[in-house]
Amino acid sequence: MEEEKNPKKPLIFYYIISLIAILLLNAIVVPAVMRKRVTEVDYGQFLNAIERGRVRRVEVDETQTHILFVAEDEAGTEKVYTTAAMNDPDLVNRLYNSSTNISFTRVVPKQNSPLLSLLLTWIIPILIFWGLGQLLARQLQNRMGNVMAFGKSNAKIYVEEAQVGKTFADVAGQDEAKEALTEIVDFLHDPEKYTAIGATLPKGALLVGPPGTGKTLLAQAVAGEAKVPFFSISGSEFVEMFVGMGAAKVRDLFKQANEKAPCIVFIDEIDTIGKKRGDGAFGGHDEREQTLNQLLTEMDGFDARKGVVILAATNRPESLDKALLRPGRFDRRIPVELPDLNGREAILKVHAKKVKLEGDIDFTAIARATAGASGADLANIVNEAALRAVRENRTAVSQRDLEESIEVIVAGYERKNAAISPKEKEIIAYHEIGHALVAAKQTESAPVHKITIVPRTSGALGYTMQVDVDERNLMSKEEAFSRIATLTGGRAAEQLIFNSITTGAANDIEQATRIARAMVTRFGMSDVFGMTALETVTNQYLGGDTSLACSAETAAKIDEEVIGLIKSAHERAISILKDNMDKLHELAQYLLDKETISGEEFMEILNR
Repeated sequence: MEEEKNPKKPLIFYYIISLIAILLLNAIVVPAVMRKRVTEVDYGQFLNAIERGRVRRVEVDETQTHILFVAEDEAGTEKVYTTAAMNDPDLVNRLYNSSTNISFTRVVPKQNSPLLSLLLTWIIPILIFWGLGQLLARQLQNRMGNVMAFGKSNAKIYVEEAQVGKTFADVAGQDEAKEALTEIVDFLHDPEKYTAIGATLPKGALLVGPPGTGKTLLAQAVAGEAKVPFFSISGSEFVEMFVGMGAAKVRDLFKQANEKAPCIVFIDEIDTIGKKRGDGAFGGHDEREQTLNQLLTEMDGFDARKGVVILAATNRPESLDKALLRPGRFDRRIPVELPDLNGREAILKVHAKKVKLEGDIDFTAIARATAGASGADLANIVNEAALRAVRENRTAVSQRDLEESIEVIVAGYERKNAAISPKEKEIIAYHEIGHALVAAKQTESAPVHKITIVPRTSGALGYTMQVDVDERNLMSKEEAFSRIATLTGGRAAEQLIFNSITTGAANDIEQATRIARAMVTRFGMSDVFGMTALETVTNQYLGGDTSLACSAETAAKIDEEVIGLIKSAHERAISILKDNMDKLHELAQYLLDKETISGEEFMEILNR
C-alpha cells in the first residue's frame, strides 16, 4: 500500500555551508589546479631549450623571481614551463640570438572551454553539496522527529479501496459491530436519502473492546466498503515534546480530512490523548490536555454533512473524558467483544483460507477448545499450526496441528529434553489425575479433554484441559464451587498418596483464590454478605484489576469467607479421591506410561 507523505523541506543551514564551500573551492582549489597545468623545470633545462631553438615566448613575473616560458617538447607540442630566475646577465643576449623569434609577452596557461569551466567549478560542486545536504537533513529529521515539519500530522492516508484492502468480508465474528457500522457506510454511499429527511451522519463512533478483537480491522473495512479515503493515526503520535505541537497536528489532520471529504478518520488508542482532564502533572497547561481540547473543538467545528466520520478505538473506555463521549462528538459506542462459539469458528475459517488444509478439519472442535480467545489469538493459532506442519515436512495443516497449536498458545512448546526424575514424574501424574478425577465425578464440571505430564516452556510440568460442550455465558454458584474443587484436586491427590505437598499447586491455588474471592465480593454468592458489591473492577478489557470497596473489618470477614470456601472445596476433592482410590492409581499409572492421554481414554478407563 502506498501512502501519501508530507514533503520534507531540507535544512537551510546545509545550503549556506554548501555555498561557502563552493566559494572556497573557486578561490583556493581551482587556482591550485590551474597551477598544476604549468611544468616546473630547472634553469639548465631552460637554457638548453633556448639553445635548441624550442622556446617561443618568455615572461618574467613582477617579482623577477620566476620565468614563465612556452616551449616545444620532444613531440613538438607547445607547453608552459616555469623556472627560477637566476642572476644571469647573458640571458637577454641568448634570447635575442636564438634561432627562433622569441617574443616577450604575457604567458597564459591554456584554459578549458567556458562551458566546461562552469560545469567543473560551479554546477558539479553545487550538485554534490546539495546531495550531501539532503542526506544529512534526512538523517537529522529521522533522529529528531522531522523537526522541520512541526504541526504536521503523521496520519497514514489510504486514498483508494485497493490501498485499504479490507472489506466486511474480511471481518468475522463481529456481526453486531458490522451491523452498527453498515449505516455509516450507507450514508457515505448515498447521503441524499438521509439529508432529504433531515437526518445527519453520526460524527463519530467509538469502538470499545479487549485487545485483538479487530477494532482496527473494522475501521479499515468501513473505509473499504465505503470506497472513501481513510486516514489512520495512533493517539500516541499526537503526543509531542514541544507544547502545542499535538494541537497543531490535530488541526492539520482535520484540515486534510475536510479537503478529502467524504472520508474516514481513524484514531487508534484514543485514550492516549482522551483521558479525563485534571489529572495532568501541570494542570490545564498539560500538553495532552491541550491536544484533547483541540480535538473537542475540531469535532464540534466540522460539518457532518460533508461526510467526515471519526472512528476511534480503545480498550480503556472508563478513562476517557466525558466531553469526548457526549452526543455530537462520539455519538455511538460500538462494543467489539470477544467472539462466541460461532464467531470463533467463522474467524478460524477466514484465517484458514490463507493456508493449505487437509480435508477433515473440524473447526467446531477447535472453536470449542478456544473459549475466551480473541480474533488475534485465533489467527496466531492457525499460523502456529501451519508452522508445525512445515517443521514436520508436511504440505497441509491437519486437525492435530491445530489442536497442538492451541496448547502452544496456552502452555508453550513441549520441553522434550527436560530432566525430571521418576519420583517427580510420578507426583505430577497423580497431581493431574487428581484434577481430572475430581472434575469427572462432579456434575457441574466441564468434561476432561486432555491430560499430559509433558513439561512446557511456560513452566507447567503438566496440565489437565477441560472443554465445555456448549458455550457458557453464565456460571452458577454450584459450577464455581465445582471449579474450585477441581483446582484443589491436584494438591488433594498429593496429600493422599504421598502424605506430602509440593509447590506444583501454586497456579491452582492462585486461580481457586481468585474465583472464591469473586464469588464473595462481586457475584453475591456468599450467605454472609449476600448481594453486596464489595469490590470494584477497573480496566475490564485489560485484565480486570479489582480493588476492595469496604472497611478493614469487612475485608477481614471477606478473607474468612474465602478461606472457608476453599477449605470446603478441598474437603470435597479429598472425599471424591478417597472414594475412587483404585481408579486414581490405575489412571496415574496409565498416564505415566503414555505421558499424554485424551479425554476419551480417561473416561473409558474410569467407566470400565
